[in-house]
Amino acid sequence: MILSCQNVSKAFGTEEILKKASFHVEENEKAAIVGINGAGKSTLLKILVGELSADEGEVTVAKNTSIGYLAQYQDVSAERTIYEEVLSAKADVIGMEEQIRSFEDQMKHCAGAELETLMERYHAFLQEFEEKGGYYYKSEVSSVLRGLGFEESEFDRKLSELSGGQKTRVSLAKLLVQKPDILLLDEPTNHLDLASITWLEGFLRGYRGAVILVSHDRYFLDRIVTKVIEVFMHQVRMYAGNYSEYSKKKAEIRAAQMKQYLNQQREIAHQEEVIAKLKSFNREKSIKRAESREKALEKIEVLEKPVEEHADMHITLEPNITSGKDVLAVEGLAKAFPGNPLFSGIDFEIKRGERVALIGNNGTGKTTMLKIITNSIPADAGTVRLGTNVHIGYYDQEQQLLSEEKTLFEEVQDAYPNLNNTQVRSVLAAFLFTGEEAVTKRVSELSGGERGRLSLAKLMLSEANFLILDEPTNHLDMVSKEILEQALNRYTGTVFFVSHDRYFINQTATRILDLTGQTIVNYIGNYDYYLEKQEELTRVYVTDRQNTNTQAVQAVVQSIQEDSGKTDWQEQKKQQAALRKKQNELKKTEEEIAHLEEEKELLEAEASDPAVATNSAHLFELHKKMTEIDEKLEVLYENWELLASDEALS
Repeated sequence: MILSCQNVSKAFGTEEILKKASFHVEENEKAAIVGINGAGKSTLLKILVGELSADEGEVTVAKNTSIGYLAQYQDVSAERTIYEEVLSAKADVIGMEEQIRSFEDQMKHCAGAELETLMERYHAFLQEFEEKGGYYYKSEVSSVLRGLGFEESEFDRKLSELSGGQKTRVSLAKLLVQKPDILLLDEPTNHLDLASITWLEGFLRGYRGAVILVSHDRYFLDRIVTKVIEVFMHQVRMYAGNYSEYSKKKAEIRAAQMKQYLNQQREIAHQEEVIAKLKSFNREKSIKRAESREKALEKIEVLEKPVEEHADMHITLEPNITSGKDVLAVEGLAKAFPGNPLFSGIDFEIKRGERVALIGNNGTGKTTMLKIITNSIPADAGTVRLGTNVHIGYYDQEQQLLSEEKTLFEEVQDAYPNLNNTQVRSVLAAFLFTGEEAVTKRVSELSGGERGRLSLAKLMLSEANFLILDEPTNHLDMVSKEILEQALNRYTGTVFFVSHDRYFINQTATRILDLTGQTIVNYIGNYDYYLEKQEELTRVYVTDRQNTNTQAVQAVVQSIQEDSGKTDWQEQKKQQAALRKKQNELKKTEEEIAHLEEEKELLEAEASDPAVATNSAHLFELHKKMTEIDEKLEVLYENWELLASDEALS
């Protein structure tokens, strides 16, 4: 065990953050800390690294263990270049190299015993120098910088010229080059494009040391971690496996807890009914039996109802009218900025009901393309045609469509003046803005996650049939992302979105457009399919594009995708049909439960009628019917839980 956290508690004033948090990490283990925004993940990291002190408990680190920490925000202000800053992480190796050169100079002027002694020290230094990677440390620095998205032409840029995101990447590079025994990384993928994230995954999987990650990138976590440390309601629980395994186990545990809770509640209600009925007989024996049951009931340890984070957050996306089959047609689209050509000759179409992801490295022009389609900026060439009855709803990752000076209430009411005060408050409450906060808090005071939720609220109200979303999961925690995924998968309109969130893409996209080499590569499937076909199709679309006419390219692409593409498409249709069937069964089960519960209430009301209480035969018949209803409800509740769980995992 390389790190242990025992009964750590932390509060800021009256706000409790962590309560007796305990977990451990083994040598070379890769672990994730997960939880909703504000759960205390970053606070826990700062306690582990010693930036914050715990109110109670202790953190124990194995002897002679080095720790490296990457915070979410970096302020690197040294007057070094990018390369010099990262190279400084190898100060010990550079010092050894200088000492070795010094030995070599000294040996030229020594002889005899002095030379022999110097040679021994020289060889000892050489061995340690080699063990520390001294012969390739410069190439290692360059490799890490390239892996994190820096071009060699940028290596000589001054740190003072860099953006916040670029500085964070430099700090991450420096940390990876240092190779501490424990890496603590807070949102390391925030400023990386897909290629850099993929590179970082490979680096961390092979890292000879322990890694503790805080990240909202579920695909990233799936490919790296073998343990998940969940911060939930101020407490910590450990799960073995990656994020998907954790998510499944958590859902199973919650379903089991909910079942136990519901069973106990039904049993308590049943016992209370029996007690009330026995007392109503008003006989000595029946009263004693009632008192006996009351004592037994008092001894029951009542289970708390399982809590679901963001359970009150509701996203319902539904168009007000149906668009034509042809939603969007792009032909010959081109755009360049001075000294920076983005793309040219772009052609693609989007049909009604598709959920299309636009992906690509940073700087390829994805957001620019969305802005052209939404008529925010002009294209240099080409045409964009919207189909019949297409109504666009646009989600801007920079949240420039929000008015800083307005309150949340004013932001929604001004955009949708037909809503009354109660309706505006209800919408805001659905996105976790409640009470006076919804009326008095200004947009300028919102965090990134809160801005995202407010923009989603306005998007929901738009009732658009064509959603264009630019990084919709940025700043959202995992639970909010999953709620959005479910809403988009239920949405009957059309979706075109840009995202770096591969898990989100995998869960929602029915097709992927990769903006690479200033052109578009089309993939008929989700992100897993894209990974499978990326190398082959990129070669056809990009490399062969210059030497092959468009029809020939399409013919090759069709032959590549024909079998797997059709199979994937058919499989998606089957999955969608199966999901709709489950949803219908779920709805039918809910209706049956409601009907039986209503019928039981009527029977209970009849049984409590004094006139019936004296009619034992009729009372027996009523109780018989209620027992039958209880048995049916038990089966229906179990079916509902299974169906509800299946839908949540679909």
